[in-house]
Amino acid sequence: MNEITVTIIDREGESHELVGPTDMNMNIMELCKAYELPVLGECGGMAMCATCQCYLESETALAEQSDAELDMLDQAFHVKNNSRLGCQIQLSDEIDGIVLRLAPEA
Repeated sequence: MNEITVTIIDREGESHELVGPTDMNMNIMELCKAYELPVLGECGGMAMCATCQCYLESETALAEQSDAELDMLDQAFHVKNNSRLGCQIQLSDEIDGIVLRLAPEA
């Protein structure tokens, strides 16, 4: 099984190093939930709620945002230039070492 390391900084500023599989079609939101971090993911990963919003803190190159992700972020609170929806970031070898910070709850 291929695994990557993801660092999540929670809302209190504590850093969590998570290990996730790249062969199970998981995303960042699902990985956070698996580690019981406070990510709601109310829509189940459909880019329809922004309860998994996070900020990209590393220089990791990510795929371009979809129209659905951009539309949801247009309606979300606490949006910054580096905002992404965790449900739209698939676990892959390309993001190994990524650092993300959880956005404040709305």
